[in-house]
Amino acid sequence: MDLVKEREKKDKAYKTMLIFGMASIVMIFAGLTSAYVISKSRPDWLKDFVLPQAFLWSTITIVVSSVTFHLAKTAIKKDNRSKTSLFLFLTLLLGVAFVMLQFYGFDQVIQAGYYFTGSESTITTSFLYVVVLVHIAHLAGGLISLLIIIYNHYKQKYNSSQSLGIELGAMYWHFLDFLWIYLFLFFTFYK
Repeated sequence: MDLVKEREKKDKAYKTMLIFGMASIVMIFAGLTSAYVISKSRPDWLKDFVLPQAFLWSTITIVVSSVTFHLAKTAIKKDNRSKTSLFLFLTLLLGVAFVMLQFYGFDQVIQAGYYFTGSESTITTSFLYVVVLVHIAHLAGGLISLLIIIYNHYKQKYNSSQSLGIELGAMYWHFLDFLWIYLFLFFTFYK
């Protein structure tokens, strides 16, 4: 009985640490979007800047990846290892596709004649560049943790009674998903 209580206590501690980590990430992006809002009053601000389509497609991709991660978590709770493997692998592929679409979006911005750094850059596109790269950096952490989860899954460390790694990974992944949706809507509608 003490072993079960110890594990529950440890699981709760891991979840609490993850929540604190996510709160600090929220503060980073709150600071960046606040700086964006303040910078909007600058005379060199681009008022007609429109996000490229690639950012919409990346948003759809990360939403679908959140669904596949949830399905992986649901499958492991039912001890369905093959479905868990399938959904974890799909989540990984969609996460990589998200990053690729983000860089394709950067390419579309440059093709439209806007630059992120240098003498031809604008404050608007520089903010987009910094915010997206900071999000991708956090997503890289999510992809690394997803690879560890997949490795542990193949080592049969997860089952219906022990799925903490998948649960924590899914919490962080869903958080990144909601964070990106916020950023996408912010850049789309806050002109």
